[in-house]
Amino acid sequence: MRPFTFSCRTTPALILPALTLPILLAALVAGGPLGAQTSPPVTLPENQAQMAMSFSPVVKSASPAVVNIYVRQLVETRRSPFAGDPFFDQFMRGMGHEFGPSRQRMENSLGSGVIVSPDGIVVSNFHVTGNATDIRVVLSDRREYPARVLLSDRQSDLAVLKIDVDTPLPALEIADSEALEVGDLVLAIGNPFGVGQTVSSGIVSGLARSALQVGDGSGYFIQTDAPINPGNSGGALVDMQGRLIGINSAIVTTSGGSNGIGFAIPSNLVARVVAEAREGASSFTRPWAGISGQIVDGGMAEALGMDVPQGVLISDLHPQSPFAAAGLVEGDIVLSLGSQAINSPQEFVYRLSVSGAGQGVPLTWLHDGETHSGEVLLGPAPDTPDREALTLDAGDGLQGLSLARINPSLIAEYGLPLQATGVIVTGAEGIAAQAGLQPGDILTVLNDHPVMVPGDVQAVAQLGARRWQVELIRDGRPIRLRFRL
Repeated sequence: MRPFTFSCRTTPALILPALTLPILLAALVAGGPLGAQTSPPVTLPENQAQMAMSFSPVVKSASPAVVNIYVRQLVETRRSPFAGDPFFDQFMRGMGHEFGPSRQRMENSLGSGVIVSPDGIVVSNFHVTGNATDIRVVLSDRREYPARVLLSDRQSDLAVLKIDVDTPLPALEIADSEALEVGDLVLAIGNPFGVGQTVSSGIVSGLARSALQVGDGSGYFIQTDAPINPGNSGGALVDMQGRLIGINSAIVTTSGGSNGIGFAIPSNLVARVVAEAREGASSFTRPWAGISGQIVDGGMAEALGMDVPQGVLISDLHPQSPFAAAGLVEGDIVLSLGSQAINSPQEFVYRLSVSGAGQGVPLTWLHDGETHSGEVLLGPAPDTPDREALTLDAGDGLQGLSLARINPSLIAEYGLPLQATGVIVTGAEGIAAQAGLQPGDILTVLNDHPVMVPGDVQAVAQLGARRWQVELIRDGRPIRLRFRL
């Protein structure tokens, strides 16, 4: 246990000199009973400077739009057959293995959310709603509504919910998170530990934080020292005008308590996700870059003749990338996108996400030591060449196997390397699943026959072989499967 000290600061005792009777009587006449203090009159703040003395006006304005979210979801668990064994239970603990039949149980969780539209649009975290089977939203005045998910995005850790109401609800205005500066005062509003709505204060202690792992990948966050506790997730981070500047998402702490640093998803990304949900999308579509990049550190900047390290170096570029169409090549350094500086791959993804698809975005890059400017047309990953999708039927050797030809759309969908080619498994049922094939596998060789398109796999499968040897790539690792049908 880490030692700690506790100190208490006391006010020195006030020592009064002995009073003569006339002086004492004068004190009683002038000020009432001895020691009584005259309270100053209470006045309401009249301007911004006076309002800054108290957060109360901001809280009264913003807190009605922050809600509690109660979630029930069905989860599957497995019980190890070694449970209770004095040797194997200790040996297998923490190994990550799952044994035994699966069991389903109902799990309850608690989080927060923010009303961003009077018609009942609520934003929260993906890790709060997850794959919930039942979501209840409780307003600050204790009204309760069932909610449905309009859009969920694991990567950004955002979820957009809808509650049906007859009267307009209090809603927060979404501010421009790009206008934030380090040192700005902020309030975090949520429902920590289920004790009820709570407000904590702090400042913006950092911008463009991208090392935190939330969701499926490292995100891009506003950093704050405002305490964020369990249950605050999905709550509001507001500025001194009571506007939403972020959705509280996580905290980094060594003790498990609130004495750490908090992270919030910037409001500009929240606004983009909400806009797509209103348009009817159930998942968030990010423009496709077709780029792999790395941070330019001090050593790399010196080797490239740069005065200061900045930008993202393009280490891999897909031929169909919109950045290739804009004139960039491998080895170039992207300096800015949409007039905003780029200094990490996570920041690059964030700028793509808030820019949206279908429009030209200003771009600045460094090529051979010279700065170039242009425009890149962002859009979804192209679904060309044709997928040539097919599923092997009962007459084929690998019945139940669904296949497609790899193209940029599938590269983005399955997170494949940019230069991946060949045939990808998009589904595996029946015999194919029993043989160990999984969605996302890239098939390279079947029974010594190289495969480049789905038709090659079908041709080999129709030969009717009983013994099979399948060479594939799974999560970047070569794997060889041998089985008999």
